[in-house]
Amino acid sequence: MKTLKLDHTLAEMVRRGDKTATWRLYDDKDIAVNDRIELLDKVDPADPSTWETVGTARVDTVVEKRLGDVSQADFSGHEEFMSREDMLKAYQGYYGPQVTFETPIKMIHFTLDRKTQEEVAGAIPRLREAKMYADGGSRGNPGPSASGYAIMQMDGQIVVKKGVYLGVTTNNQAEYQALKLGMEEAKNMGVQQLHVYMDSLLVVNQMLGRFKVKNRDLWPIHESIKTLAATFQHVSFTHVPRELNKIADAEVNEALDAAEKRQ
Repeated sequence: MKTLKLDHTLAEMVRRGDKTATWRLYDDKDIAVNDRIELLDKVDPADPSTWETVGTARVDTVVEKRLGDVSQADFSGHEEFMSREDMLKAYQGYYGPQVTFETPIKMIHFTLDRKTQEEVAGAIPRLREAKMYADGGSRGNPGPSASGYAIMQMDGQIVVKKGVYLGVTTNNQAEYQALKLGMEEAKNMGVQQLHVYMDSLLVVNQMLGRFKVKNRDLWPIHESIKTLAATFQHVSFTHVPRELNKIADAEVNEALDAAEKRQ
């Protein structure tokens, strides 16, 4: 069975049923109609031990075009881009600067197997409003780091909780990564109103605009989170003491402990 790898955000879209197509350049697997494929979630791209199978699917159609000939109709079942230029930049980021609007692209549309559909349908409910607790930690600062988050219904029932090993970063970078990963997950779940709680006073106040972001290493992720926040109807950021953030903190430590055992 042929395998198609997806980054975590796109894999979550498949799980939600929002993504039923993937576009590939330089297809070395020669994907064809009726092929059975395995869809793989690269949870942490740098750590293959975290990769997991989303499910299996059958290829329904394969369409080949030049990247510059992509039309609005081609986005059915596929994530969209703000502009043609953003689309080009995205694929240059994936494949290299040699990609142009003349580069051939293969559009692969698939249907998840019935068993996978049933598993996905019962996995995580779509929420309009949710709470999110996020935390990050570094053993060494900088040192081995991880991010953790928990997304809950408004009554406090946990819907998703996850920890992700990041490699060597600072504590503040891990905190920001936790915020970004959790917000991406919430977005993919359909959340429109998100209430974020963190024990990092620095991150909360920087997101609220009360503190300036003086560390240049944090500028890019801070800006990307501001952009992401703008896609929600409403996002609030609230500081909480550490004892109220135990679930996300536990996910951080579990991810760090698991990484230590693999070494």
